[in-house]
Amino acid sequence: MSRFSRARGIVFFAAALVSVEVLSAGPAVADPPAPPGTPTATAFAGISTVGPLFRDGLARGHGCTASVVASPRHDLVLTAAHCVSGTAAGWQFAPGYNDGQTPYGVWTVTHAYVDPTWSDGQDPQHDYAILELADQRLGGREVGVQDVAGANILGQAPGSDQTITDIAYNAGIDDQPVRCTTAVYYTDDFPSFNCHGYVGGSSGSPWLSTAPGSHQTYVEGIIAGLHQGGCYEYTSYSPAFTPDAYKLIVRATFGVHPDIVPTAGSDGC
Repeated sequence: MSRFSRARGIVFFAAALVSVEVLSAGPAVADPPAPPGTPTATAFAGISTVGPLFRDGLARGHGCTASVVASPRHDLVLTAAHCVSGTAAGWQFAPGYNDGQTPYGVWTVTHAYVDPTWSDGQDPQHDYAILELADQRLGGREVGVQDVAGANILGQAPGSDQTITDIAYNAGIDDQPVRCTTAVYYTDDFPSFNCHGYVGGSSGSPWLSTAPGSHQTYVEGIIAGLHQGGCYEYTSYSPAFTPDAYKLIVRATFGVHPDIVPTAGSDGC
């Protein structure tokens, strides 16, 4: 199931079930049992660099997750390419969103950038997008989202058995994010992890890690890639970041050829 659209019928974490907008009809198909010991994501108050994306304004609820990624102009966020269609202009990003509150403001998307292999054939190893956000005038000066919320540094694909923390917003409104810390393994060259609670809206959520002895946080994956992030709610995938991801940040930084992104096709589940 795509973590962008088809799992919005039921959003769950821990033992709670919250009804949200149903986007598809038909009977639900139960997932096979999760591997023994699979943890469950828990709700918390969020962090400044991660937030949900709103296509139609804050009153209509949010879909995918995005995170601020360090860039020279301080105006870029990272999400899944399969979350994006068209130019994404006018979409809104709310870093640190918590129970409907927006402590770091609401930022408007101006342009979207994806790798050519996503535009041409929706290559799952390039299922990531960079969104440019408009600056805001605060305190008498123009600032970017990174100046207010901070940013994570784009890292490399995580190693097998490396521990990451994924922070995601499942689709909804006036809610909190969930997080899970767990180990990475690989599935057909795609970084993978097992944790319950990642459903519709979690696509694009960052896999975060901190280097030993460092206070800097790196984003080393996002829920996306194989099957647009996963067929089962307890297994999530990521594209394996390569230099192509850094090239995309450079293109977005210089504003070279923003994309009109094609709507994602089937997730293959």
